[in-house]
Amino acid sequence: MDNVIYYLASLVAVIFVFSPHEFAHAYVAYKNGDPTAKFNGRMTLNPLKHMDPTGFVLCAVAGFGWARPVPINTGNFRNYKKGLFTTAVAGVIANYIVAFFAFLAYVLLVKAFSLLPLANEAMFRFEALVANIFYLTFAYSLYSVVFNLLPLNPLDGFRVVEALTREISPVQKFLRDYGQMILILLIAESFICNFVSKYNSFANYFNILGYVGWFAREIIGYPIQIAWSWILTI
Repeated sequence: MDNVIYYLASLVAVIFVFSPHEFAHAYVAYKNGDPTAKFNGRMTLNPLKHMDPTGFVLCAVAGFGWARPVPINTGNFRNYKKGLFTTAVAGVIANYIVAFFAFLAYVLLVKAFSLLPLANEAMFRFEALVANIFYLTFAYSLYSVVFNLLPLNPLDGFRVVEALTREISPVQKFLRDYGQMILILLIAESFICNFVSKYNSFANYFNILGYVGWFAREIIGYPIQIAWSWILTI
């Protein structure tokens, strides 16, 4: 039953992660002069407009996945580099904001549930589901921040590299041409490590995306935890 609760919470959490991320891309692109995403119905928080089935399931199961890319025509930007940079980082900024408030919701819910009288089994499961939705929204949003900033095409991090460099270098060309292949290998390696770790925990030491997740949760997420810890004690 615990696994059922976890995966149900994951599916809901992914919606809270992907929808703001893609909406932010579309909105900032529009503000920079490109209406392509708006005309294609992507400047919305409606999750059905953004979900890629494979990426949705992968994120719910493994914590790393993808949504349907927002269509952007960089030729419409009033300022190419500024438009490319701000549109690229908009998604991860939106995710960090979501993580900030999701953690608050998680803390408040846990405190509220602890004040309630002892619940029956069904109520206990419901409380666990709701609390896990907000904790996983916090965690997955942070994963999205770090994962999307990897400088691999087609992730946002590669667009940042494009915006900050004047000309195409051999490294940039390699990341553009082979970025997607590297991502697939990283995800596959993570799946293998997760599977093997059920029988031998030593496999966790080789899980590259596992380190990305740890860095996102423990390092990038640390200021959020400290901030709310301080605010809630005032």
